[in-house]
Amino acid sequence: MMKEITPQDLAGLIRRHSRLVALTGAGISVESGIPDFRSPGGLWTRYDPMEYASIQAFRKNPVKVWQLLLEMDATITPAVPNPAHYALAALEAQGKLLGVITQNVDNLHQAAGSKKVVEYHGNALRFVCDHCRGHHPREMLDFSHLPLYCLCGGLVRPDVVFFGEPIPPAAQKEANDLAQACGLLLIIGTSGEVSPANYLPMLAKDHGAVIVENNLEPTILTRGVTDYLLQGKAGELWPEVMKNLGN
Repeated sequence: MMKEITPQDLAGLIRRHSRLVALTGAGISVESGIPDFRSPGGLWTRYDPMEYASIQAFRKNPVKVWQLLLEMDATITPAVPNPAHYALAALEAQGKLLGVITQNVDNLHQAAGSKKVVEYHGNALRFVCDHCRGHHPREMLDFSHLPLYCLCGGLVRPDVVFFGEPIPPAAQKEANDLAQACGLLLIIGTSGEVSPANYLPMLAKDHGAVIVENNLEPTILTRGVTDYLLQGKAGELWPEVMKNLGN
């Protein structure tokens, strides 16, 4: 049966368990100024994902899709990590956290100092050719002339997973390996509604992990796999967790 806990309780769980892994979603970055795309006023309420965020739409009409991509870029680029990102980086530096699996494309875990980050949906701050997969440094791109093209003739795009594309095999394998290896899975800021990432908590639980969820409110994960629920804002609660751990 799921039990609600406090930051002090979570600190105790962390002390008692080794091999922590974090699975993060949009909620951990909201306090960094990046709205959840699915929330009221979010991108998906203003842009039809299939019309603006599918790989088919990008290849058919890249200029139209860049309307969404530029707005996303303007939101992500100035964002900075918040205390929850820094807490996970600190746990990794202390040898407690094996790594972070993130559904976010904002690079904030890396900016906070996390070293082992599985980018499940890619990274919006990297740019690649859709055809040859060659990398294009951001500073070399002219966003005033869209669409962007590679020397090979292919379209240049953010290195993210568009709707209609599979999770990169390497990221899927790394995520599965971490989920199976962890003793305590920290779910932070994700509701478990996006497939196939929502399979990872069940995979971890099937391999014996304790599941701790930190969200603003209960989710479908709470009813299905969560053992402990820490309810509230990650950026406010994680400093308390770290304080109780003696950090």
